Amino acid sequence: MTSERKILVTSALPYANGPIHLGHMLEYIQTDIWVRFQKQRGNTCTYVCADDAHGTPIMLKAQERGITPEAMIAQTKIEHMADFADFNVDFDNYHSTHSDENRELATMIYTRLRDNGHIKTRVISQLFDPEKEMFLPDRFVKGICPECKSEDQNGDNCDACGATYSPTDLISPRSVVSGAEPVLKDSEHYFFDLPAFSDMLQTWTRSGALQDEIANKLAEWFETGLKQWDISRDAPYFGFEIPDAPGKFFYVWLDAPIGYMGSFKNLCDRRDDLDFDEYFKKDSTTELYHFIGKDIVNFHSLFWPAMLEGTGFRKPTGVFAHGFVTVNGKKMSKSRGTFIMARTYLDNLNPEYLRYYYAAKLSSKIVDLDLNLEDFAQRVNSDVVGKVVNLASRTAGFIYKRFDAKLASEISEPALLAEFVAAGDTIAQYYETREFSKAIKEIMALADKANAY
Repeated sequence: MTSERKILVTSALPYANGPIHLGHMLEYIQTDIWVRFQKQRGNTCTYVCADDAHGTPIMLKAQERGITPEAMIAQTKIEHMADFADFNVDFDNYHSTHSDENRELATMIYTRLRDNGHIKTRVISQLFDPEKEMFLPDRFVKGICPECKSEDQNGDNCDACGATYSPTDLISPRSVVSGAEPVLKDSEHYFFDLPAFSDMLQTWTRSGALQDEIANKLAEWFETGLKQWDISRDAPYFGFEIPDAPGKFFYVWLDAPIGYMGSFKNLCDRRDDLDFDEYFKKDSTTELYHFIGKDIVNFHSLFWPAMLEGTGFRKPTGVFAHGFVTVNGKKMSKSRGTFIMARTYLDNLNPEYLRYYYAAKLSSKIVDLDLNLEDFAQRVNSDVVGKVVNLASRTAGFIYKRFDAKLASEISEPALLAEFVAAGDTIAQYYETREFSKAIKEIMALADKANAY
């Protein structure tokens, strides 16, 4: 591999209405390991991220706390950055989607899409809270499931029977915000014409940019036919106002991925060695990779590449999805005490332990990773402490006690050294292809050999 590679890497933007937990940390640790590997190989690799700071939940949570959304997201950003730093996640830049760069880029991308004929408008009916005078997103409506009649179910799906439906199908619906019964109200909305990009997307999703599992899953979208994507929300809403559309705001998912560009632009403006256009122009020879969770694949593998295509920017080189974290084989749960905050972990344990454990289980596949607490303790004790740290401490002891703290002038086992050096290429290939568990297995096998020697 040449050292000519210029790589821009992102992790998904954490939402600015709550703390980071160990489920989130999987992605940032996975990305950080890959970025560190690229930097050690001599590649120019830049890692950017930001807080995702817009949307109804942030607006409502700030109201609940009696502060402005701006004050809340500023405080959350400080907390998020501290958690990441203490887990040794080394961003080149950490920004916010509520920034000047993001506003300018979102406005430019929308305006180009509109001028290129890719924005449509039509009137839709939505549930409206008459007390709060606001349209309600699906998850802000609750009621009785139309299928199984379970009470207190969400506006779009039932936890009890798994049915999916429209919030207008709920029996006795109520607004989560005020408790009022919502009414149907018409409003003009703005749509991104995703179907216009169907042919391009079918080719791109099969181009090797996505894992096979993702490409296969997205094929279902093409079979049923892509739909136009609603990118507008009505006031009151915390976000960026749509140009020439007073009282209309960009839906959070329009400006969130543009937040990657915004964070990079913010960094480029402060550094002479980085050129924004070089990385985002249509025929760029640089590489762009997004690390994401499997739950946001549609946004990154359909909507986002289509938006980039429609505005004359380059598309991602690769989108890498991972599974969720389970704890002791079950979904993370507050009631079971397995919903563990990053800060709670950091207050009690070394971050390197979790970094090692995740690395030892991560692959390029989209499978859930189980944080089994007994296995975690055993692996850290046997591998990290028993094999790797022990190697250094025993060797240092030998050299100090028996050899007057001096190293030998020649290698006594050149064949053994050669074997270790030769393993480097295999291990590097595993890191490159995100097969971290295979890399760790190789490294631990070498540690065993070294300990035996």
